[in-house]
This record gives sequence, C-alpha cells and structure tokens, in this order.
Amino acid sequence: MSKTCENLIFELKAEYKQDIEIIENTQIAIHTEASKFLDVIKKVKQYGFDFLVDLTAIEDDVLSCVYHFMSLTTHEMIRIKVKLNEKLEIPSLTKYWLAANVQEREAYDLFGINFIGHPDLKRILCPDDFLGHPLRKDFKVEKRR
Repeated sequence: MSKTCENLIFELKAEYKQDIEIIENTQIAIHTEASKFLDVIKKVKQYGFDFLVDLTAIEDDVLSCVYHFMSLTTHEMIRIKVKLNEKLEIPSLTKYWLAANVQEREAYDLFGINFIGHPDLKRILCPDDFLGHPLRKDFKVEKRR
C-alpha cells in the first residue's frame, strides 16, 4: 500500500470516523453513511483516485451503493460502500466523473436508487413503461413471457 493510501486512510479515520478495512493488503474498503458520502468522495478524488471503475448496488439488510475507484498513477483501487436512507437517495457523481452518468442510470433502472443532481436520470435497460426494479429483492416476477 502506498504512502498516499496510508495518508488517505489516516485522514478519513480522523475527520469522519469512517469504518475502513484493508482487504488482503491490496484494496481499501470504506464504509460510510450517505450524509458523509460527498465529503469522503472529494477526499478520495483529492488523493488521486481519478477513475470511476464501477458503480453498482447490493441489498443486504438495506440497499447500498458500491463504488470502485482507481488511481491511474499508482494503479491502486478503493471501494466505497454507502448505506442508503429509506428514500433511496444519494448525490450524483456526474459532476466529478462523467462515467457516473450511465452507471447511475443503470442503478436507478435496476434498483430504484435516486441520484440527486443527475442531469438525465431515466431508465436505460428496461422499457420506459416497465413497473418495478428487477434486481431488488422485493421484485416479483408475475409470469414469464
């Protein structure tokens, strides 16, 4: 792990009291609440994690967004997991990473997550008249075509 990552971990723990784990000495996993999300994201970008690799969602006890960022300089990866509130809202990252546009639309379509500030949040995979969000645990398939 680089000195940059060590400094980032130290700063996030000190400022935001984040739950941070190191996975097999190769990847940092930051668990945060939606209220601290943008502050953590800005800090991660400031430390050189300039490429949004992936954005998805998982549903355990609550729905969470999972982001993977990479430093194109050091090739290190960081994962950020954000627990969503009951409104399933989280700020959009489109003004920080243009790649977030399509990935947020996919998470909106399949999980029903509302990305606040997204410039064109609409379905991307399912038809516009599709009811529900097919990757949610509470989604029921009535019949197969």
